[in-house]
Amino acid sequence: MPKLSTLASTAALALLAATALTGCSIVGDLLGDPGSAVRDEEGQVVEPGDVDVFSLAIGDCFDDEGTGDQISSVPIVPCADPHDNEVYHEFEVADGEYPGDEAIAAQADEGCLGAFAGFVALAYDESVLGYFPLTPTASGWEQGDRLVQCAIYEPDIKVTGTLKNAAR
Repeated sequence: MPKLSTLASTAALALLAATALTGCSIVGDLLGDPGSAVRDEEGQVVEPGDVDVFSLAIGDCFDDEGTGDQISSVPIVPCADPHDNEVYHEFEVADGEYPGDEAIAAQADEGCLGAFAGFVALAYDESVLGYFPLTPTASGWEQGDRLVQCAIYEPDIKVTGTLKNAAR
């Protein structure tokens, strides 16, 4: 069961992400990484900059600045730098007719929660950390988007380094 302290912020961030991330996997595949951040040969961010939200990958760390009703890019930083969020898991939801916002949100919550303890090394209900999903929208679904990405954060502070195996 989600913690009450993070439930409202998780719901707001999920709604914000769902509104903004139309067609995320398709657009990302078509456009590549159009942002100003620099990645090394392994794909790790080595210099901060803005990236198209469709270019986020597992292990990317990003900040909340610039987020509003419509998100087109996020400030991405090396995870060794202070940051707000880290993409820790991604998966695709089953194909077919768009199941609706509530069904997508439920599938996203199940998938993100299911990967949480394996990433953090602590069960969600014992952790101080929160998560939120970035989900396909109805219009993105029409374009073939099925990708859900899960972002982890520590409420009210910036994190330095990865939260992998943080056990907190």
